[in-house]
Amino acid sequence: MATISKLYSMREAAEHNNREDCWVVVDGKVYDVTSYLDEHPGGDDTLLSAAGRDSTEDFEDAGHSKDARELMKNYYIGELDPNPVIPELEVFRKDQPSGFTTKLREMTQQYWAAPAIIIGIAVVAGILYSRKN
Repeated sequence: MATISKLYSMREAAEHNNREDCWVVVDGKVYDVTSYLDEHPGGDDTLLSAAGRDSTEDFEDAGHSKDARELMKNYYIGELDPNPVIPELEVFRKDQPSGFTTKLREMTQQYWAAPAIIIGIAVVAGILYSRKN
């Protein structure tokens, strides 16, 4: 008899991202590693930094052994939903200012005094220098 896996959305997995409730996603599989945090050879901070996100690349880069991969089966709770529903997308118009241009405009309005002072000092220094000669 085949075992039916529970499907989890990435959004749902992302909600489990702390010491009391820690899930990681590796190769489309979801693992609840909360009870393994204190036993992890790399330390709990390694798992916590991977919690609530797809950490397949981090897992592969660490070069886990065959035994580690077997141990993962104990923490398996389901599969990542391969067909996630995107609840909503934010639409941007071309005439709508982007975050960068808005921040740049705010910075120039906020910090206009410093360049004005530097230019003013340069003008005064130039006038004083030209009077001496």
